[in-house]
Amino acid sequence: MSASLIDGKKVAATIREEVASGVQQLREQGITPGLATVLLGDDPGSRSYVGMKKKACEDLGINSFAEEHPADMPEADLLALVARLNEDPAVHGILVQLPLPGHIDEQKVLLAIDPIKDVDGFHPDNVGRLMVGQPRFSPCTPAGIVELLQRSDNPPSGKHVVVVGRSNIVGKPVAMLLMQKNDRANATVTVAHSRTENLPDVVRSADIVIAAIGSPRFIKAEWLKPGAVVIDVGSNRVEDATRERGWRMVGDVDFEAALEVASAITPVPGGVGPMTITMLMVNTLQAARMIHGIH
Repeated sequence: MSASLIDGKKVAATIREEVASGVQQLREQGITPGLATVLLGDDPGSRSYVGMKKKACEDLGINSFAEEHPADMPEADLLALVARLNEDPAVHGILVQLPLPGHIDEQKVLLAIDPIKDVDGFHPDNVGRLMVGQPRFSPCTPAGIVELLQRSDNPPSGKHVVVVGRSNIVGKPVAMLLMQKNDRANATVTVAHSRTENLPDVVRSADIVIAAIGSPRFIKAEWLKPGAVVIDVGSNRVEDATRERGWRMVGDVDFEAALEVASAITPVPGGVGPMTITMLMVNTLQAARMIHGIH
């Protein structure tokens, strides 16, 4: 048996076509969705990620506002910038690229973003709405995971999902999304983590495994139930002398071995990754609609 691949690039392309159509409908009403990205410093990873967001906006007809500032920007100035973006009618979504420099209180900055422009879904107001089943925005990576399951014909309803990892960015919110009472969820969810006893046995009980622990090839093939669906959120750089650049990206699951056990699996790269920025575009479109009272 060899698992089928869940192609994140293909699913993301389909969703982007839907977003482009939605953006065009708004533009015909004189509204152009706008996303502001805030980047402090010159971290190559963050800069690359912001660049990808800007290109996605351009491709879909969304206005992109890039705020790039030195790493030593005072916290008060950053908060003033966020306040200005909150008031700017051309900006419907605000994304502050994390992590921020050490002298800045990340939580204070996230709290300063107007919840209706919080397209990352990290403001406690939006986290609370997700918890009670009335989400305004779902965090982008978890929302992308839900779309991958639905659009690859692996619906979670009635299934046992084991989420390995309990971060506020992926683990907790994806568990919340999948346990909601709706047709895209209705799963029984277990959240496992580094302190879970008998972790292999817990993973082996899963119909669907979501690996988001940030450790290369941590989850072994023998931990998987035969026929399990595997969503690998991991993005880990490992040395590879056969590559010109000297490294390659691998997930949190031992992919090659898991292919022989799972029924379907996301590759790394090309699985969950393309979905994250795509769902950011979905949220930006949704924010523009809400701000203008269009449903």
